[in-house]
Amino acid sequence: MDFIDQIKLLSKRVEQIKEQIQTEEATKMSLIMPLFQALGYDVFNPMEFVPEYTADVGIKKGEKVDYAILTDGEPTILVEAKWCGEPLDKHGNQLFRYFTTTKAKFGILTNGVEYRFFTDLDEPNKMDEKPFFIFDITQMKEQDINELKKFHKASFDVDAVFSAAEDLKYTNQIKSLLKRQLNEPEDNFINYVLNEIYDGRKTQTILDKFKPVIKKSFNQFVNDLMSDRLTAALNKANGDNSTKVDITPNNVVENTDAIEVNIDTTEDTKAKITTTQEELDGFAIVKAILHKTLDVNRIFYRDTASYFGILCDNKNYKWICRLRVETSTKYLILPDGTGSGKKCSISNINDIFNYENELIESAKRFVEETTE
Repeated sequence: MDFIDQIKLLSKRVEQIKEQIQTEEATKMSLIMPLFQALGYDVFNPMEFVPEYTADVGIKKGEKVDYAILTDGEPTILVEAKWCGEPLDKHGNQLFRYFTTTKAKFGILTNGVEYRFFTDLDEPNKMDEKPFFIFDITQMKEQDINELKKFHKASFDVDAVFSAAEDLKYTNQIKSLLKRQLNEPEDNFINYVLNEIYDGRKTQTILDKFKPVIKKSFNQFVNDLMSDRLTAALNKANGDNSTKVDITPNNVVENTDAIEVNIDTTEDTKAKITTTQEELDGFAIVKAILHKTLDVNRIFYRDTASYFGILCDNKNYKWICRLRVETSTKYLILPDGTGSGKKCSISNINDIFNYENELIESAKRFVEETTE
């Protein structure tokens, strides 16, 4: 079994048992140690994986960090563990103290579900306040597994990982910034955009006026970019340069606004519904698959708290398929004559292509119909 399969199995296990774990020790034994075993470490060999490693802090003697991973007898990674039901935000200072008193180059703060990776990019021998990598085993992406694999015993290179850490740290911060602006543009971002396109006085009223316009434009830009890549890949796969397929999701952004009004008008429900990039990718893939079967302008999406629905003519009763990708176990749901549909497990969003025939059959039900 390769590394990615091991991590996926562990992810499912964490989802199944985390609610039953009530102590820090149970978290260590059931969640944390299995991850380090998957990373190739012998967790029962005190010559490489040391529990309760002593890290004296100033006048405090006998201070212990939960685990230390040794290389040639010296600690290279320190691991501070907490109960899986405990948030990690208030525990960074403890690992910070341990880090400065050892030769370790990396610190990991974890509750068995989320793993925060630290190093000393900002100041030598002083652990950074912010992690350069955060890995949530219940919401992992393929890129996250690739980053985690750099810490596998068989390939772990302290200098190489440290060199990559700076890029990863700032890449993740930039992605987080862009995601915030995509979902809810902040005033300083709106100001930045308006400085390039608007000559008038930028009052708060003007900022509020342009906010939905900028949000819509930003979302449409991302959708167009995603669509261009899928279109190019599809045309290349077809080997036909004379007929270009356009799968631009031109109804995506407008339909997002409709979701906020039509699905549920309560603020509490709206706050729970966040359309993710993975769901939008799935929507574009379905349109790509169906472009020869159904007019793509008839294909819409509608996000709900329970699933991401892909519809014909924007009608709930004309659903083509549904997606559930917010948990570690992802599903494509196809109509089967029942209300709930048939669940098809997928490992990632690209696996939707494996169900091309089923999706085409589902869409064929609406081919002869006209848009209402």
